Parts: sequence; structure tokens; C-alpha cells
Amino acid sequence: MTTDEILDELELIFPNAECELIHKNAYELLIAVILSAQTTDVSVNKITPALFERFPTPQLLAKAELSEIEPYIHSIGLYRNKARSIKGCAAALVEKHQGIVPSTMKELTALPGCGRKTANVVLSVAFNVPAIAVDTHVERVSKRLGLAKPDDSVLEVEKKLKRKIKRERWNKSHHLFIFFGRYLCMARNPQCERCPFQSICKRKKIEAVS
Repeated sequence: MTTDEILDELELIFPNAECELIHKNAYELLIAVILSAQTTDVSVNKITPALFERFPTPQLLAKAELSEIEPYIHSIGLYRNKARSIKGCAAALVEKHQGIVPSTMKELTALPGCGRKTANVVLSVAFNVPAIAVDTHVERVSKRLGLAKPDDSVLEVEKKLKRKIKRERWNKSHHLFIFFGRYLCMARNPQCERCPFQSICKRKKIEAVS
């Protein structure tokens, strides 16, 4: 199957695939993505309404004490580290960008707590810049479908996907791969009987090697 055929099939299964983190603007999206590391979007969506009601701007979040921020996010993993990250990120937004979320990879990844994956999500979702964010789902699906090698790094996976997928489909492909990995091609107990890609799947070969 070609990458276009794979994406066409995924669009039939998930016609409404999009970012599931609730947000109203680029600031809220950036903070939500930082909070989503090693936890689910569902968990993040439970805490962000109250968090953003209390800290609706980077200026307010930057001024807050960690002891003020932590109670709003304590239900998610690594909340103390994440409180420091989002406070530091907000402070950098205020100090270097007048409180406005930048729209370039270089500027985004210079922000505390904002790695390449987070930056790609913000670029794609908030600014509609063509990008492919490789999270655990995208990485797993890419390798199982043979679009990347089992031992490829996250950056190598991103580069290969960008070569194999048409630029105009980058943003959508990111969400399609996430939905497929989240709801069908899970890490454990994937629903293989419902998968349209059984003929090209490398899962058993990957697991045999690992």
C-alpha cells in the first residue's frame, strides 16, 4: 500500500480525527500539550478548564507561585515538574514574546517544557503550519505499518514520514495516526481483527526481535 492509500483508509475509519485537547487559543494549547506528557488527553481535559479560568493569560501564570499552580494539576502524573515547566514557559512567553505564542520551531523549542513534539503540535493545530508531531502512538503505528524501522529514533520517524507523506497531508496524518494508535492499534491488545492493514503489519516481526 502507498502512504496515500493508508491515509485514505484511515480517513474512512476516523473522518473526524483532530486534536482532542480542549483549548481556545495557542496559549491554552501550548500549556495543555506540555501537561499531556505521559498522561492522557482525557486527564488533561479534566483539569485545564479550572486552570485556565484561574490563569487565563501567560502573564498571570508566570506570576503565580508553584504552590498556586500545583493544586490545579495534581491529578496528573509528574505534576510538580509540569507546574515548573508551564510556569517557566509562561514566563518566557512574557519576557521574550510579549505574551504571544511564537509560530516557529526554533522559538517554540526554546521555551521551557516545549520539546519538538509539543512544538509540532502547536505549529500544526494553532497555526496550521505543515508539521508531523511524533508521539508514542504515531511512532508505534509508523513502525508497525513499515513506514519507519523498529530502531528508528523519534526524529528519524518524523523525517521519514515527512518524506513519504505529501506535505498537504502532514497535519491530518498526525491526527489519523494518533486516533488509529489510540483506538485500534494499541500498544497492548491491539484490535487486529478490525485492522485494514493486516497484510502489511510488522507488529509480530517487531515483537519477535524485541
